[in-house]
Amino acid sequence: MKSPLLSLPGAVLAEGPDEGVAAHYGDLFREQRALADGTGFVDLSHRGVVTVTGEDRLSWLHLLLTQHMSDLPAGRATEALILSANGHIEHALYLVDDGETVWAHVEPGTREALLAYLESMKFFYRVEVTDRTDDFAVVHLPAGSITEVPEGIAVRETPYGRDLFLPRADLEAYAAQAGPPAGILAHEALRVEQHRPRLGFETDHRTIPHELGWIGTAVHLQKGCYRGQETVARVQNLGKPPRRLVFLHLDGSEVRLPAHGTEIRLADDGPDGRRIGVITTSARHYELGPVALALVKRNVPVDARLMAGDTAAAQEVVVEP
Repeated sequence: MKSPLLSLPGAVLAEGPDEGVAAHYGDLFREQRALADGTGFVDLSHRGVVTVTGEDRLSWLHLLLTQHMSDLPAGRATEALILSANGHIEHALYLVDDGETVWAHVEPGTREALLAYLESMKFFYRVEVTDRTDDFAVVHLPAGSITEVPEGIAVRETPYGRDLFLPRADLEAYAAQAGPPAGILAHEALRVEQHRPRLGFETDHRTIPHELGWIGTAVHLQKGCYRGQETVARVQNLGKPPRRLVFLHLDGSEVRLPAHGTEIRLADDGPDGRRIGVITTSARHYELGPVALALVKRNVPVDARLMAGDTAAAQEVVVEP
């Protein structure tokens, strides 16, 4: 599904999972500065939109998700995960309840599997799960934005800004009055700066929430049973995760950023050193220069000099060893 906002001046189509919206509109750093200053918007209309209605919606989601949902106040944004039986991350949902409906947006390409799982778990609960992607588009307003929000739509208010569930038919008209557009690359650069993980980027088939710092924000430790909880509790109470998320400052003299999946090794081990981690997301930040998020083995010293492929990197701790 390609966004109609790709017709805006300067729009360049994003690649990979974010294909369908603009990577940028001609000036990556200007777009980042605008978002950091609280102006403009980001078109996230390629993301999936799922709703859950019915009087059992919160108590039912409470049984399935890692987040405490049963007493979620109307209007309060939250995020949650769905884990496998072994505690590995399968889905990430960004949610808000408007008093009658739970709205969630999810990563591109994941909604079909999510809907199939939710449908399989309905049993006798009074809930209705609906794919609303064809009808609603997600638009992000940065923190500090004073752009008007249309009445009657669901909004997720977070420390990083507001996510609007906008009728897709209104997307072009809203964009015309919402300020300068910023592409997904600007949005991603700020996400990296904020150390926020993203499903499919910071995760693989064996990622557990502790590795990414999702405990507390997306995983509630004082709630009832859910699939994968045994792993969460065991790691929380008895051990440490095998890997940890780090923030990297990359050598700015390199022309190309290390791609997702680029192997990381200890600089002191030389070019034939063993792999101790991988780049998960890299970006060019308007103030910090080239930066990245990466997963490294838990026991990698926090002061170790690293190499991401051929690029020197210095780490900042995100998840404690």
